[in-house]
Amino acid sequence: MKKVRLGILGIGNMGSGHLENYLNGKNPEIEITAVCDTNPSRLEFALSRLNVHRTNKPEVTYPDIITYANGDDMFNSGLIDAVIIAIPHYGHPDYAIKAMRAGLHVMCEKPAGVYTLQVREMIAEAEKHPELKFGMMFNQRTNHIYRKVKEIMDSGELGAIKRTSWIITNWYRPQAYYDSGAWRATWSGEGGGVLLNQCPHNLDLWQWICGMPKTIDVKMHFGKWHDIEVEDDVTAYVEYENGATGTFITTTGDAPGTNRLEIVCEGGTIITDGGSITLIKLDTPEPVFSSTNTSAFAAPRAQVIPVETDGQNPQHVGVLNAFAAAILQRAFGG
Repeated sequence: MKKVRLGILGIGNMGSGHLENYLNGKNPEIEITAVCDTNPSRLEFALSRLNVHRTNKPEVTYPDIITYANGDDMFNSGLIDAVIIAIPHYGHPDYAIKAMRAGLHVMCEKPAGVYTLQVREMIAEAEKHPELKFGMMFNQRTNHIYRKVKEIMDSGELGAIKRTSWIITNWYRPQAYYDSGAWRATWSGEGGGVLLNQCPHNLDLWQWICGMPKTIDVKMHFGKWHDIEVEDDVTAYVEYENGATGTFITTTGDAPGTNRLEIVCEGGTIITDGGSITLIKLDTPEPVFSSTNTSAFAAPRAQVIPVETDGQNPQHVGVLNAFAAAILQRAFGG
């Protein structure tokens, strides 16, 4: 079976996680053939994990993994068809552009970058290479809860959005988390705080499900709950094209925190709270009821509708497998 030869740029937490998923047989259409890191100990770690799996699973044939200390060398090695970029935030756009110019398909970990201009340059480069697959690792889109909410909203059965609200404060981090690395929660190391590190997934899901707002107003507190220089408490207010409004509240200072998304529409409301969905559907859309009802204190009747999902949540594995499938489909008749 033809497989995508994948290189990993960066063998930190995320890069090593992708390696383990592959070694555990979770990416059947991928072969990791090269890894790159500027830290020699991380390259040694990658090879040691390969050797452990070879010992524990002698029935499985793992190809040799070639190590590189320089990303350009790996990109131009001829050993990989695609790369996943899992390095510190500032390098994401630059290395994505280099990889595409080397003819490689690119999957980039979040965030897309730190500076808007660099991200736009990365997107513009991707548009120059329609033959290549380029994606961001927004793995929360595979979550069955958010996929189902997206499906309901796209169906139009609830009508237009009136209000959205996401309280996503269960990203609690103690001071020890920030003290664990000198690069954490610094402008020079991460380029931002809770919005850039913890919340890109939620911000992506919010716009994916509800659409992009036309205006945004944000109040940010820097080092409010921790001894850090970047934001750890944020409240955003947005307005949509149709006049609907929304709020987004996040922090790493609340314990245990909350994860509640509420979308109020003309025909009802969707609420996700933890791992469940509540769908409250009005018998009569609110604008219709308001314009036809004659009782001063009446309200449209509502019913709670059971919502079933497929229960699947493949996360990073699902995204990488879809990435590989898209590459192979294009290469072999898709």
